Amino acid sequence: MQKEVKPYKDSSLSKKEQVTEMFNSISKNYDGLNRVISLGIDMKWRKKVVSIVGENNPKQILDIATGTGDLVLMMAKLNPDRIVGLDISPGMLEVGKEKVKKANLDEIAEMVVGDSEALPFEDKTFDAITVSFGVRNFGNLDQGLKEICRVLKDDGVLVILETSNPTKFPVKQGYKFYTNYVLPTIGKLFSKDKVAYNYLSESANAFPFGEAFNNILRKNGFNNTKHEPVTFGSATIYTAKK
Repeated sequence: MQKEVKPYKDSSLSKKEQVTEMFNSISKNYDGLNRVISLGIDMKWRKKVVSIVGENNPKQILDIATGTGDLVLMMAKLNPDRIVGLDISPGMLEVGKEKVKKANLDEIAEMVVGDSEALPFEDKTFDAITVSFGVRNFGNLDQGLKEICRVLKDDGVLVILETSNPTKFPVKQGYKFYTNYVLPTIGKLFSKDKVAYNYLSESANAFPFGEAFNNILRKNGFNNTKHEPVTFGSATIYTAKK
């Protein structure tokens, strides 16, 4: 069983409540800080996710843990009929709504406050579902994946982008130093929430990746699971079918 990592170790709130509070607190400077911390590479990874989703010409798309909606804006270029960006953090969504409005995507894009473990949609609603850097924040990973499976159409595609740990020397050692020391230090300098970026690095290090995560997907209703490490294994793109 994976270790549960929470943002605020001295809080009695559940992981879900703590994650909501944390992302609300860092929502205003999240985009800029995220670009700095990832050196902009995260946008390259997201483009790859969009390319995989586009292979199936989806008309109904759901982006879970959408944050400020980066992936929603990028997937709009696939010309779907509808894209829903769902997140548990109202603060992050407020930033996302402004970006959607500025991009004139109000007619097809909808930003919704919601819980990944109790999705407010009918069974078999979406052709494609994406989650980028969000599954490790689920309060109950199995329940969240079961819900995704429920609202995904038969033969629909799930694409997940998540952090992972490089396994080869010297990248492994360099990555651990960066995530354990550099990332939290940058976060503390530029974010008013001093523990948020500690949590982001700790949760990334504790989360199962590669074949271990494929097995979790299979257990929760998915097949044809594949994973592709990117940038020396510092992140992984998973694809799965219902």
